[in-house]
Amino acid sequence: MNIRPIRTDEDYRAALKEISPLFENEPEPGTAEGDFFEVMITLIEAYEAKHFPVDLPDPIEAIKFRMEQSGLTAADLAPAIGKTNRVYEVLNRKRSLTLPMIWRLHKLFGIPAESLIKPVKVA
Repeated sequence: MNIRPIRTDEDYRAALKEISPLFENEPEPGTAEGDFFEVMITLIEAYEAKHFPVDLPDPIEAIKFRMEQSGLTAADLAPAIGKTNRVYEVLNRKRSLTLPMIWRLHKLFGIPAESLIKPVKVA
């Protein structure tokens, strides 16, 4: 096994090229090739997290995504946000989410709390 830290874009591209064939025929865990694959994936993920961070979605976009994903309507969000007119106010950025709304959206619909607590620009 030739494992080195991934420090540059060139190292990153080389690491991806090296393990690319293993994605099609993933090696057995616990074997030498499986251990190599696991370590390389860990190194690649660490490099990507540092150099290509993924920002959390806007809270309203996170809610809309869950609505689309689950086939929810504004009325379905009423238990978490309040009456339907309040749901529309939130979705149209006329009203901010409150902490109780955030908690209920997370609990009832599984929307990540980290996404919901990000500040929203209210119109």
